[in-house]
Formats: sequence, C-alpha cells, structure tokens
Amino acid sequence: MFQIDILTIFPDIFNSPFAEGMVSRAKDKGLVEIRVHNLRSFTTDKHATVDDYTFGGGPGMLMKPEPFFEGVDCVRKTYPDTTESRIVLLTPQGRTFKHEVALEFSGNKGLIFLCGRYEGVDERVAARLANEQVSIGDYILSGGELAAMVIIECVVRLLPGALGCSESLTGESFSEGLLKYPQYTRPAVYRGMEVPSILLSGDHAKIAEWRREQARLRTRLRRPEILAEGSTVSVDLP
Repeated sequence: MFQIDILTIFPDIFNSPFAEGMVSRAKDKGLVEIRVHNLRSFTTDKHATVDDYTFGGGPGMLMKPEPFFEGVDCVRKTYPDTTESRIVLLTPQGRTFKHEVALEFSGNKGLIFLCGRYEGVDERVAARLANEQVSIGDYILSGGELAAMVIIECVVRLLPGALGCSESLTGESFSEGLLKYPQYTRPAVYRGMEVPSILLSGDHAKIAEWRREQARLRTRLRRPEILAEGSTVSVDLP
C-alpha cells in the first residue's frame, strides 16, 4: 500500500478533498493510506507553539524546526522501510511540479509532506530534513496544504488500479509531451456547433492522425515552451 503522511497545523483542511472522488475510491480499495498529523502534537511547551520571530529581524513569524523534525521521526517509525519514504517540503522555492515529477513520486512507497505557513519554515527543515522541495507554480499561497492536495491528487491517480479505466492515463496532456487533442461527445450538433466530421467517419487511422496534429497545434499555440524543452517522450497518441 502506498502511504502518504502530511504534517500541518490545519489538519481539518484535508477532510473534504480526500473524502470524495478518485482519491477516496483509491483509499477504499486499499491502494493508498493518507494520514494527516497536527504539527502541534509534536511540540513540548504548554502553548503548543509552532512559530517564532526570525533571527535578524523581519516581518511575520517563522515556523520552528522542532515540530517538523519530531513529527517526521514519529511518522517514519511506522514505515516498514524508512529509506523508501520521501520527505517533501512544499515551498515556492522548490522545483516546479510537473507530470514527470508525479510519475517519479508514484514510484515511491511513501511520501511525507511538510506544510509550511506564515513566512515559511526554519532553513534547517529545508536543508537537513526534507530531501525534496517542490512548488506547484510561481505564485504564493498562504500555506503548503493546497499544494499538497494538488500533488497527492496527481500522484494517486497514477497508482495502478486507482482509475476505473487505466487507459485514461494514455494520451493525457503532458503524458506524451504534448497537450491533449480536442474531444467531443453527443450531440453531434449543439447550438449550431458541429463536431469535426473526421471524428464521425469511423476511420480510426485518420482519426489518430487528426488527433496527433491537433495535439501538436494546440501545444504550439498554448504552451510553446513545452515544445521548446525538446521532450524525448514519444508524441504518438492513440
């Protein structure tokens, strides 16, 4: 079973997102276990303090190192093989989360997410505790919780058996180095808007060729930097 642990000062945030949809079904199937831990449980003072002023001055409060280190020590004791758990700090200073990173994470047996707040976390957490720093984009959130949800959603759906149809993973945006081609369903005509006739032809070879071309065109128009990166992934789509 794939094990995910989350350290946060707002554990209740995760209740609803993981109680619905694909992640919930994966949990019910026994494919993944998600445990959320309150960082305040790993403090030692009577006020359960998780933050303090920064040395050298500056605005806001910084999250202390002790709750993170103690929390991870506690969590890792529950893993059969502690070397298989990857400790991920959510931070705008980390490497950008992409489909390739999701695939990489899904190959682990365990992930531990560290969710910062306020002005961030003590540098010792980033430098000595986390072995991975990840950002979901070039913008600032109030904390790492939403970023953790995004990453967990992406990773869990890649686990074998998580999706009702495993073929759904084939040809998705980014999975082949391109954005996905346009898709249509019934009715064939709606408010004067017609489905491309090629998709109604029944000629699967021509449909596949049309989809490949549309995927390339859409990527070139909307995300040209993806093509500029020179992905080595095959661009053949089903």
